[in-house]
Amino acid sequence: MSLTVQDQQLGPGGPDPGPRAPAGWGWARWFWRTLRSMRTAVILLALLAAAAVPGSLLPQRGVASDPVAVPTFAADHPDLYPWLDRLWLFEVYASPWFAAIYLLLLVSMTGCVLPRCAQLWRAVRTAPPAAPRHLGRFAHHQQWRTPVERSGEQLATAAAALRRRRYRVVVTETEVRAERGYVREVGNLVFHLSLLVLLVGIGAGRLFGFEGRIALAEGDTFTNVSSSYDAFTPSVWTDTDNLEPFSFTLEDFQVRYAMDGPQRGDPREFKAAVSYTSEGSEEPQRLEVRPNHPLNINGTKAFLTGHGYAPVVTVRDGRGEVVSSGTVIFLPLDGSYTSDGVIKAPDAQPTQMGFRGLLLPTAANGVKGPYSAFPDALNPRLVLTPFLGDLGLESGPPQSVYELDTADMEPVTDKQGKPVVRALGVGDTLTLPGGAGSITFDRLDRFANFQIAHDPGKEISLVAGVLLLVGLTTSLAFRRRRVWVRLDSDGDGTKISIGGQSLTRWPMPPNDIHDVVAALGQQPRASEE
Repeated sequence: MSLTVQDQQLGPGGPDPGPRAPAGWGWARWFWRTLRSMRTAVILLALLAAAAVPGSLLPQRGVASDPVAVPTFAADHPDLYPWLDRLWLFEVYASPWFAAIYLLLLVSMTGCVLPRCAQLWRAVRTAPPAAPRHLGRFAHHQQWRTPVERSGEQLATAAAALRRRRYRVVVTETEVRAERGYVREVGNLVFHLSLLVLLVGIGAGRLFGFEGRIALAEGDTFTNVSSSYDAFTPSVWTDTDNLEPFSFTLEDFQVRYAMDGPQRGDPREFKAAVSYTSEGSEEPQRLEVRPNHPLNINGTKAFLTGHGYAPVVTVRDGRGEVVSSGTVIFLPLDGSYTSDGVIKAPDAQPTQMGFRGLLLPTAANGVKGPYSAFPDALNPRLVLTPFLGDLGLESGPPQSVYELDTADMEPVTDKQGKPVVRALGVGDTLTLPGGAGSITFDRLDRFANFQIAHDPGKEISLVAGVLLLVGLTTSLAFRRRRVWVRLDSDGDGTKISIGGQSLTRWPMPPNDIHDVVAALGQQPRASEE
């Protein structure tokens, strides 16, 4: 049996066909080409938006403005919570699957945008192409004959008319090539680059930023170290040991409410007067912090997010010694700023003391008992329920400053055996039976909530967003088009052909052709007008 030439080459003893590429490289090239396509980038962008939906619908861990949202959801939905937690739905933006989508989108946009930007840049720098053979096929065209042989003067006249309309012009021996609207391609270039910069800015904020929450009573001072925060949420690469060095003191907090009308009790203004010092400053500087007007120290911003009341109390134990004195923050419960809080005196002798309190800024009596009729402090009352016993601070799990563990405590009772409940006005004192101690309501201060955030990618994202709008507007507002003027000579004279082509979906302005025709001494055709 004879062998063909191909069989002889591939058979034993034949010439070596050379190294072959591993089969896996073909799949790798296919994956890379698919990943860097614009269609894949759009799909990943839509998928990222869909993946962010659970982060908007479900409470998230590490949100400084509402740190108890996730524990509250877990308590309200004990069966559903473990399954959602396994899917990272309470920390969507830190989940592996969200990070995978984001990284794939970033790689896809990089592989898609950078080559496209290079292509657009080459298109901007490319000279207008030669005229097509049949200019009469274009919607905007005109041609006529002249007995004059081919004239360079006519080409120069046409070129000057096009330059007056801001065309970029190339003149050859037989034709004029002109193109306008390159700024549209520049807009495309800016638009695509801004998308990539926007992703980088968002990623920088998620990797290097942080967010924290604090509550300051009037006169209190905050120093920007991680241990001073009530709630602190750093990002993956946040340098918590080298936060921006500054401190500020809440000097005064003012709030004004609507006093009458259908919106009575709605806040009209609230502002915090603070004094702050930062690195390099010798004297404290004063600033008024208001909503949307934060304190900004080198990119670390302190936003005013809320406020409430902080009673100032003095607690004396059974020996008459002052064992607790100062402001105690009470948390608002409703729109009238009825607030609750606890007061603890762990150093009291012979036994520790604790108080559950309810603050009524404008106390009034109702059918169901006392309530606050207005959010401002027009008639403040501090309703206290005292307890004696072990506060549980030295054993067991850590306690919140806003909760009182009464498992090892007994309520203080009167002679009838009923728990003591007393409403105090400013300056009043509650003396406990049996000489156990006393508490005095000295005055009523206010406190302010601040959200402190550092997002190094915010400025990058802002610039990218502005460039995105500028690039998109430019690419939509400008039209790219081409015009050709060609002279074809024969024995009977010269045929002058003019044609124009729009490179966008919008038609070409007819005046571009009209001006060239008029400059060459002709009238535009009726179909061109």
